Amino acid sequence: MDIQDLTRQMHAFVRSKGWYEPNSPKPQTPKNIAISLAVESAEILEHFQWRDESNDDAELAGELADVALYLLQLASVTGIDLEQAILNKLDQNYAREWSTE
Repeated sequence: MDIQDLTRQMHAFVRSKGWYEPNSPKPQTPKNIAISLAVESAEILEHFQWRDESNDDAELAGELADVALYLLQLASVTGIDLEQAILNKLDQNYAREWSTE
């Protein structure tokens, strides 16, 4: 399965819940998706608060999946080719120099 397949499956799920409908109680706007992405990212941090490792890998995996799904959705609804954006960013990062301090 590739990034496009995952994106299609994510959209099928969101449509099945009716969240793309105009009168949805959970409107899937870029702003709302970005907020949800930030909230789910914070939930990852909870797994490491006051410790160096997660004590529940299955729950951590679920939170990581939530972040990935919101990221796929945000890229898709804003018309960004996430795969190309990642490749472009990797190229930029290879050309960067980071301080050793």
